[in-house]
Amino acid sequence: MVLFSLFLVLMILISLSMGYIHIPMMDIVNILYGKISNNQHILENTSATHLAVIFDVRLPRILTSAVVGAALAISGGLFQGILLNPLADPYTLGVSAGAAFGASIAILLNLSAAYVSVPAFAFTGACTTLFVVIFLSYSSKNPMSGLSSNNLILSGIIVAAILSAGISFLKFIANEQVSVIIFWLMGSFASKTWFDFFAVMIFLIIGLFISMFFARDLNLISLGAKSATSLGVDLKKVTITLLITGSMLAAICVSVSGIIGFVGLLVPHTIRFITGPDNRKLLPLSMIAGAFLLLFADTITRAVLPHEIPIGVLTALTGGPVFCWIFKKNRFK
Repeated sequence: MVLFSLFLVLMILISLSMGYIHIPMMDIVNILYGKISNNQHILENTSATHLAVIFDVRLPRILTSAVVGAALAISGGLFQGILLNPLADPYTLGVSAGAAFGASIAILLNLSAAYVSVPAFAFTGACTTLFVVIFLSYSSKNPMSGLSSNNLILSGIIVAAILSAGISFLKFIANEQVSVIIFWLMGSFASKTWFDFFAVMIFLIIGLFISMFFARDLNLISLGAKSATSLGVDLKKVTITLLITGSMLAAICVSVSGIIGFVGLLVPHTIRFITGPDNRKLLPLSMIAGAFLLLFADTITRAVLPHEIPIGVLTALTGGPVFCWIFKKNRFK
């Protein structure tokens, strides 16, 4: 945890220094120290341009990308633990499709001029999709079987397919707004603000607390439903609680940044090589690793590539082959 945290802090400092305007690392450290300690002498002797670039442009975007990566990684670990499926990720239950559908409606209605309209519609769409999936998979005759991983995954696939068709129809009738919808669907951290950072951060803190509180129960669930129940786990309560927690984390991330794939799928798999299956270690370390990974990817697309590309495209292009390699390597062990 300490080592990964140090890597994350170093990555934040490196990312702050990189960009169209290069700022030396020591200047960044002095500026951050002056801001935190409220040392007016340091701030008065600092370039106003550097202050504006760091606190108004780069730092909100950098911190937002870090907390989104952390939330997606925790969400992915929760879904893989709940559904007992190593290929599960935050979007397995159609949460991303619901958010995309909600955002597409807001863009089509030209509500993007209102600051919170697109994120609000996206979050509402994701939450509505989750409850529809739970409703479809729940059986009043046999409540526990109704919340099985197979029922949840199948319900998620069905709802996601319907919503994908709806998104295609919205793009068809969008005319000149179709490019805005497509760009949003590819994911981006451009023009992120402190409001975006704090919105995700609040959900992340709550999600991490709930996840760690139920981490032991999540370990027992991996033994199977019968074994977990015999060991005192309230399977229905834990499943619904963690399902909602993971989906809410994914929903707030998608509403802020658009669809960013493979972070929630790849990070828990990679960290599992270090910590093993114990969720009490896996989840917090995945959080830091997810923050580092998405911040690293955003820095590449923002400050290294000649032209900025959507972050969702970069994570898919790099995460896909890496996950294929991990999957193929483990399959023959």
